[in-house]
Amino acid sequence: MRTDDSAALVGKGTEGWLRPGQSTLLRGLDEQQAFGAALLDQVPAGAVLFLEGELGAGKTSLTQGIARRLGFTGTVSSPTYALMQPYPTPGGQLLHVDAYRVQHPGELYDMGLDDLIEGSRLSVIEWGQALYGDYPQATLLRLEHVPGDEDVRRVTRVR
Repeated sequence: MRTDDSAALVGKGTEGWLRPGQSTLLRGLDEQQAFGAALLDQVPAGAVLFLEGELGAGKTSLTQGIARRLGFTGTVSSPTYALMQPYPTPGGQLLHVDAYRVQHPGELYDMGLDDLIEGSRLSVIEWGQALYGDYPQATLLRLEHVPGDEDVRRVTRVR
């Protein structure tokens, strides 16, 4: 993991965390998952984390790292068709939401989103733009492919 100025920004304590507007480069799946695992040191229990980015940018890979860090040993995949997937882990439930196909956020609330978030150690929401206003304190990360290198992703903290 390297920032554009080659200094690592994910580590213990909030002083090492990306600040809004800062980016870091992740080289390969292992770094994407390690970044996800490190996020747990940066977000409080019960937090909502929004991930945005085009298909294949690494949103689910980050979530896999979070799940592994919480002790989940099963498969974590994008919940595109299920919309919401709670993962019971020794470290607390991880909620993974994919709102890509949702026409209106009320659909997720009708499925119990509030209760699922309340009962989760962390809730990761992909494609959640329609929910940003409902969770103004949530961290928002944007993931992007880096032109010229298919294995590198840029992650930027938007808020």
